[in-house]
Amino acid sequence: MRDEYDFSQAKRATDVPHLAKLQAEMAGKTRITMRVDNETLSAFKAHAQAKGGSYQTLMNAALGDYLKGQTLADVVRETIREELSHT
Repeated sequence: MRDEYDFSQAKRATDVPHLAKLQAEMAGKTRITMRVDNETLSAFKAHAQAKGGSYQTLMNAALGDYLKGQTLADVVRETIREELSHT
């Protein structure tokens, strides 16, 4: 085995504070790969950039709202109200 691939001295993620914190933050989530229309992705990224958040978090919230029975029209109305209240 080459020295550069020798993991015999490696530490578990739970023993490295930064990695342990990352694992804790990701608890309850599953990494997936999915295909999304470019226009949809661009809209989520722009919205996230404007609000200073993550587009993935926004997409997750939108999916959660959908599962709760909130329609796209409801989300659009809420977003418009929020934006109008900031002006």
